Formats: sequence, C-alpha cells, structure tokens
Amino acid sequence: MLPTDSHYTRTRTVDWQDPANVRRHAHGWTGLQIMQGIRDGTLPPPPIARLIGFRCIVAEPGLITMEVGAAEELENPAGLIHGGVAATLLDTVMGAAAHTQLPADRLSVTSNLNITFLRRLIPQSGTLRATGKVVSHGRTVAYAEGEFRDGAGRLAAHAVGSFSIIEVPNS
Repeated sequence: MLPTDSHYTRTRTVDWQDPANVRRHAHGWTGLQIMQGIRDGTLPPPPIARLIGFRCIVAEPGLITMEVGAAEELENPAGLIHGGVAATLLDTVMGAAAHTQLPADRLSVTSNLNITFLRRLIPQSGTLRATGKVVSHGRTVAYAEGEFRDGAGRLAAHAVGSFSIIEVPNS
C-alpha cells in the first residue's frame, strides 16, 4: 500500500461560529470581558482556536494561558509538532494578554514577534501550554513575553512581542 491510500486517511471536522456575529454580540465588552467569556464558554472562541484545537484556561488582567493537545494532525513531515503551532499560540496568548488591559473601543495587533525554540515536541509530548504575560503596557504599544511548555512542564519555546494598540474598526 502507498501512504496516500485511503487506509491511511484520517478525517477531522472543524466547526465554528460566524466571527462577525460574535464580534457584534461582544460589542461594548472590554478585552478582559471578551477573554473571560471565551474562557468560560459564554463567548465562542475564534475560528483559529477551533481549527488548531486550543482552548483558553486562564484569563486575568495581563495574563492568558491556553492549552492544546499534542496530536498527529499538528505534525510536520518529520513527525514533530509543527513550530507554527507554538508560534500561533504564543502570538495569541501574548496579544490576548495585552487585550485584557484594554477598554471596549481598543484592541491589540501584533507588530513584532520573536520566538526561540528550545525543545522539540512530538505527539506524545502531552498537553502543550502557552502563557502570555504583559511586561509593559502603554497608550499605543504593549510589550509581552510568552512561554510554551510541554506536558511535563519543560520550556519548549520562549517569545517576546510588541503589540500596537488601535481603535476597534467599524464592522
């Protein structure tokens, strides 16, 4: 059998809520209220969270933690968890941490992201956890750091990023 034969095929179905409708529903909510709503399940997570499979478990002022299970659908051709998974989660937790400190009419967008990968991850690495923490928050820029850890709590990647603070665009 060839590796492309249907015998080897896996299927995964992803569903999500209309993000424009979710934004309308959360209109007027602060960044912290939005992140706590996602954590508590009263607000649907964004489509990227459903696609990759991560979930918010901590949402406090200036601090966000998210988890994802290390799974084969996140592998690269070498059998490792793709570095883009860590990059996506680190970007998300740091930007969301900055967002928790913003009023309803502002949001944070990534302007710079620097990641150092320290440890390889495999599907057997357990539940992966990303934590973002605000280091400095000004009127126009927030600076944050992030950690990405394996199921045993070992540091697998570290990141720093800067996030521009902008007005919420009209929907």
